[in-house]
Amino acid sequence: MMISSRLLLSRRDWLTWGGAAFAAQSVVLRDAIAATPPLAELRLGYQKSGALPSVKKQGLFEKAFKPLGVEIKWFEFASGPPLLEALSAGAIVYGPTGDTPPIFAQAARANLLYVAALQGSGENEAIIVPEASPIRTLADLKGKRVGLTKGSASQNTIVAALEKVGLRYADITPVFVSQVDGAGAFQRGSLDAWIAWDPILATVQSRSHVRVLAWSKDVHKTNAFLLGNRDFVAKYPDIVHKLNAELTAANEWAQTHVDEVARDIVEATGADNESILASIRRSRFQLSPLTEEIIATQQTIADRFATLGLIPAPVRIKDVVWDGALPKK
Repeated sequence: MMISSRLLLSRRDWLTWGGAAFAAQSVVLRDAIAATPPLAELRLGYQKSGALPSVKKQGLFEKAFKPLGVEIKWFEFASGPPLLEALSAGAIVYGPTGDTPPIFAQAARANLLYVAALQGSGENEAIIVPEASPIRTLADLKGKRVGLTKGSASQNTIVAALEKVGLRYADITPVFVSQVDGAGAFQRGSLDAWIAWDPILATVQSRSHVRVLAWSKDVHKTNAFLLGNRDFVAKYPDIVHKLNAELTAANEWAQTHVDEVARDIVEATGADNESILASIRRSRFQLSPLTEEIIATQQTIADRFATLGLIPAPVRIKDVVWDGALPKK
């Protein structure tokens, strides 16, 4: 989904929006910290994809927050659902996920807020089949074993894909697997189709004969998000704005340093450089506010899951959107 460039904020925008004049941000943030319970550390969640491995390796957040006396601690997660469990419990206070995990988390009354959107290309997740598979179209998935990661963006992708061709979720046999286990099951032939995301998707594409049945962008609008622990965001809104600002700057750097971003992911994952480079080249690194369109897209997903009984009751996305993440009027 394309987002107007006027809604994509710069590092300066996030800082100004947070009430901290660019030239005096450290003073303002120190005052904000002093006015609330002492903040000694920031516990951040991440996955080994996108710009965050480079942010971590280069110590960009550490350099940004050191003048404030705040230590950065990183916690790695394999997917969005466990990251949000940790965030809701306060084990971390900020981290990225795809579109689906926050909906399941909200339905489970998780203690979280959307604090920024991540504009994606829609080309970092795909429904794939073996190259020789007789499955040629999405309609051919009827009655097939489809691997997906429960509660992740892949669950939304398969439901949207089936809807597009007039099928129901009940028309397939979902096989819940992690991305790592899914790769093994797919390559052994235990799955008819599998929904994978980068960097594992790119790695499997480079090592196996596979065919993309559909990219996520072919079946629905794709977004990812930065989430914050609700209590933390309420206490330290300026810190959240600064986190968004520093990540925006890192993403801007990543778009012009693709080779370095790929190298850092390779070092973090052990994957081969060519497949990771391919995944980074088809990525997009841009933060934006949560526009009405983005919120509406999330609400569509939530309503879809409620109708299917995948979440226990309907949820209202706007109830967990931070005011600081809305477009500035």
